[in-house]
Amino acid sequence: MSAPALPARPQAGTPPSGLARWLPILGWAPRYDRPAFGADLLAAVIVTLMLIPQSLAYAQLAGLPPQVGLYASIAPLVVYAIFGGSHALSVGPVAVVSLMTAAAIGSLGLADEAARLQAALTLAFVSGVMLTVMGVLRLGFLTSFLSHPVVSGFITASSLLIALSQLKHLLGIRAQGDTLPELLSGLVANVHDTNVPTLLLGAGVVAFLYWVRKRLKPLLLRAGLSARAADTCAKAGPVVAVLGTTALMWAFRLDELGVRKVGDIPAGLPPLTLPSLDPGLLSQLLLPALLISIIGFVESVSVAKTFAAKRRRRIEPDQELVGLGASNLAAAFTGGYPVTGGFSRSVVNFDAGAATPAAGAFTAVGIAVASITLTPMLHFLPQATLAATIVVAILTLVDIDTLRTTWRYSRADFLAVATTLLTTLLAGVEAGVSAGVALTLLTLLWHASRPHMAVVGRVPGTEHYRNIERHRVETHPSLIGLRVDEGLNFMNARQVEDRILALVTAQPAVRNVVLLCSAVNDIDASALETLESIVHRLGDMGVRLHLSEVKGPVMDRLRRSDLPGALGGQVFLSHHEAVTALTAGESAPPSP
Repeated sequence: MSAPALPARPQAGTPPSGLARWLPILGWAPRYDRPAFGADLLAAVIVTLMLIPQSLAYAQLAGLPPQVGLYASIAPLVVYAIFGGSHALSVGPVAVVSLMTAAAIGSLGLADEAARLQAALTLAFVSGVMLTVMGVLRLGFLTSFLSHPVVSGFITASSLLIALSQLKHLLGIRAQGDTLPELLSGLVANVHDTNVPTLLLGAGVVAFLYWVRKRLKPLLLRAGLSARAADTCAKAGPVVAVLGTTALMWAFRLDELGVRKVGDIPAGLPPLTLPSLDPGLLSQLLLPALLISIIGFVESVSVAKTFAAKRRRRIEPDQELVGLGASNLAAAFTGGYPVTGGFSRSVVNFDAGAATPAAGAFTAVGIAVASITLTPMLHFLPQATLAATIVVAILTLVDIDTLRTTWRYSRADFLAVATTLLTTLLAGVEAGVSAGVALTLLTLLWHASRPHMAVVGRVPGTEHYRNIERHRVETHPSLIGLRVDEGLNFMNARQVEDRILALVTAQPAVRNVVLLCSAVNDIDASALETLESIVHRLGDMGVRLHLSEVKGPVMDRLRRSDLPGALGGQVFLSHHEAVTALTAGESAPPSP
């Protein structure tokens, strides 16, 4: 569904400036009209229906009382509508961040529920401060160090861990653990205690939700319903599951048969809370908060960019950092826990036609009304229903196909995916992300230290020069053309020097070496010193070094050095010009 188009801004496409740079609401609120209001209100109703059971379920996943999930879905949505730049992103609890929150709080060894709640909102506070500071300092580029293969491997592994962690609720047994071995051993050790009514109820909800997700909408379309009505009914599947199983629990007293229920959920709006400033607790939460911030931002900005592109808008990553940071701070002061932009609810928000971030604020109102009026009715809500909601939602994020794709395309990326996935499964979420980032950086350093270099020759009848190992080309025995496909720096300069000297040593007739710099974007001080060394070494052999196709910014820096005066050779505008000038008058024909 397409959203109503707001009037175009003057100078569309240019980044906002002044106060609007930090408050995107100033850009769209003055142009807000009735069609946009209607679209936002409809989207909010649909997202609210989806978000109520999700919020309860993700709080359970985080090891927190269910009302905390509702609290984390109110103030952050309102704050993001003010500071966020995406018109479709829906902020709140998500599965992966909930799992990371559970792991972070679990590592503290807190037995008291109040202490865990304090740790959760403190974690949101630390994460919010980090994100906001990164946004103000415009450090959004730092998240580029988390490559797509690493994110894909981490989310896949986390999704599998989340699904396994919910099996205890579907079986009605007790099992603990944050890693694959711990979860499996706990499930195997206690599987004999499986509660059959819980298993039947949980399996039934999983089957129902899967059927609703895959089959209900096409069935309703064939029955004659409009696409919007059919989609709304399909999105309401989890709400129907919650209401239906709650009624079953109450009517047949399934709790007396061992089916665990959620219990009392306090009715009311989110309380005002203060994060802990205990230095010991803050130091323990720094690393988990940093990882949650990075993972949450990468997931959120990826979703935001996808939807922005569909409506020909653009997203400012640094402003998204501020928006997410402010949302997490709002969660910290209203009894919540870390939040980020969720993929599934954002898809629903976008498809429902949300025109502005006001849709998120309207959703927050809907969640607030539910927190006041509906929570007493959820006393008999089975925990197995929430677990089934999580399992069906999370398995859509499992992307095993990435392993096959990266294996065929890039073994380095495959190694990053596999390492992140296995480390996350075997050692936990923090170790998995850390291992993936470390391996990615090591891979970058490895490639940067071993640049691709190709000896080039002229394609017959043209002015094009290509790798002699890939094409049939012409070369001259007195000249070597070497193309370096990387910036020259302290890590790879020695490799270039060794390659040039090896080529010259192997060809005694060579009198000129031309370094083709069309792919060289930078030459640092160490590489500059190495080039001067190459000039001297080649001079001792009676060979001159020349440069061709040097980019303007690189040449500007070289002119500020002693290299042009010490070069001995020339700097040519094109490689063909260099070859023509340096081989003019040669009696020897070019060799194929």
